[in-house]
Amino acid sequence: MFLNLNKYLFLTTLVSGTLITISSNSWLGAWMGLEINLLSFIPLMTNSNNLMSTEASLKYFLTQALASATLLFAILMNAIKSNMISFFPESNYIIYLIVNSALLLKMGAAPFHFWFPGTMEGLNWNNSLILMTWQKIAPLILLSYCPQNNFIIFIVLMSVITGSLGGLNQTSLRKLMAYSSINHLGWMLAAIISNENSFYFYFFMYSFLSISIIYVFKTYNLIHLKQLFSPSINPLTKFSLFTILLSLGGLPPFLGFLPKWIVIENLVNSNLLFLNTAMIFMTLITLFFYIRITFSAFLLTYTEPKWTFHLNQNNLSMMPLIFSASSIFGLILISLSFSIF
Repeated sequence: MFLNLNKYLFLTTLVSGTLITISSNSWLGAWMGLEINLLSFIPLMTNSNNLMSTEASLKYFLTQALASATLLFAILMNAIKSNMISFFPESNYIIYLIVNSALLLKMGAAPFHFWFPGTMEGLNWNNSLILMTWQKIAPLILLSYCPQNNFIIFIVLMSVITGSLGGLNQTSLRKLMAYSSINHLGWMLAAIISNENSFYFYFFMYSFLSISIIYVFKTYNLIHLKQLFSPSINPLTKFSLFTILLSLGGLPPFLGFLPKWIVIENLVNSNLLFLNTAMIFMTLITLFFYIRITFSAFLLTYTEPKWTFHLNQNNLSMMPLIFSASSIFGLILISLSFSIF
């Protein structure tokens, strides 16, 4: 009971820290919100029964502390230079660079991603979901206040390349989701450059699809890639899982293609054609290993002995089917609603 009360307390302060950051009107207030958020997430990560979670929480704390110290250093440098700590509309390029680097380190964008897959490996699925979605909100919002287009374009390219190539030979589902998150982070940064409204939509859709797929992983206690081939998972559930996975990769005509489509259109309008082409190519590599897993699970190593029939009947859950249906029909319904209204 007390553990649950502690968890709810830290979840409340975790949310409060992010809200303080995004509603702050000065860098010092934003830094304070980031620190509250960090110190709330550390107790949620730790688990006395799992040594890997202790290692992950220590790694996360050291990385975030370094990023926070760098951010505070840049804030103080700006205060000394301009006698103000509010959000600076015009400031030194070096200060912008330091602030952007600190925020990118906080969210785990490449080439500052060295801590992200290892930390994800030591967390349970609930904490992994928080790290992939909620923990990225505050740094991304702050990054939108001081964009440096050339530097951010380089980060976008590095993120989509690292996220695509890094996931090719992974057998751990948590690391697979970590590299997928790095890849999507590149798309979110590109959305910030081109059109900030498309960033909000992309983040909402990415969060929905991440919740969907992690719900299935958590429900069936899936950790390793070879567990996806297990005959004990109901075929309908397996179909739902891979539908959501392909939607997360952005394969048409699934729902996950819609935010990518909007970002591609905005990048074309912003005349960032080279960046657009590179991102599409890297997404094709991501889709390649998603489809490879799907083919292996359904066609190559798929067996269903008769003795698993009753087990599969009892193992059917409706939530993955609902998530899968929203992924399959979501794009069609949204397109129809736009054409009607």
